[in-house]
Amino acid sequence: MTGSSPGKADAADAQTGGPRRRRARAGRGAPLPLLLPALIGLAFLALPLLALLIRAPWGSMPDLLTSPEVWQALQLSLVCATAATAVSLVIGVPLAWLLARVEFPGRGLVRALVTLPLVLPPVVGGVALLMALGRNGVVGRWLDDWFGLTLPFTTAGVVVAEAFVAMPFLVISVEGTLRAADPRYEEAATTLGASRFTAFRRVTLPLIAPGIAAGAVLAWARALGEFGATITFAGNFPGRTQTMPLAVYLALQSDPEAAIALSLVLLAVSIAVLAGLRDRWMTAS
Repeated sequence: MTGSSPGKADAADAQTGGPRRRRARAGRGAPLPLLLPALIGLAFLALPLLALLIRAPWGSMPDLLTSPEVWQALQLSLVCATAATAVSLVIGVPLAWLLARVEFPGRGLVRALVTLPLVLPPVVGGVALLMALGRNGVVGRWLDDWFGLTLPFTTAGVVVAEAFVAMPFLVISVEGTLRAADPRYEEAATTLGASRFTAFRRVTLPLIAPGIAAGAVLAWARALGEFGATITFAGNFPGRTQTMPLAVYLALQSDPEAAIALSLVLLAVSIAVLAGLRDRWMTAS
């Protein structure tokens, strides 16, 4: 019989790093028809960000970021994004559990509706919110008549618009975590006398806490950067509805340096979010 036995091959690989070295050699070279477009794509994505850093007014950055208008927009953005994330947690986690654990007719349609804001143009989302929650909207007219509650062009309207576009990120993340979690732990808790809600609160929530945290961070970052639905549904009133993206848009017309400074703040937040999630979604297997 010719050829080496599996034991000898494994021993040789252990000494020489055979398969690992062969894989390294295989991935070391890249054909030019693939390498060139890849480098162009990388430059296309990185160049605008580098240009933002190059053109940033670093010397006047402290004064720009501490100006009353910028600080007002930053503070409002942080408050509204946090409130939108809290709303998303309260109603998004149960919705994710429903999609992951309960079989019911039309579940695919419900999942499609939940994920629709991910692909819906934000301006269209703002128009839809106006038609639903505006003063003359389908639901908004009743809110106004019964409770005297008006959402458009208010700070609460900013929170609603941001939650509308950000909650799908949370739902998708939590649903994926729920599907990966073993449901037998919940079943064991119910057989021991716990109700389904108690099993969810005492067993499921601790199991899916990392997925909830990741989804909340993504939702918060998405809410912080929301522009289209916010300006359509809540307007652009300084101190009341003017968040950081809206302030960037306004400053770009009159004070480009302030626009760059605000853009850098949003860029730093995005980088921080990616850094925080790298162990979950950005490590190669």
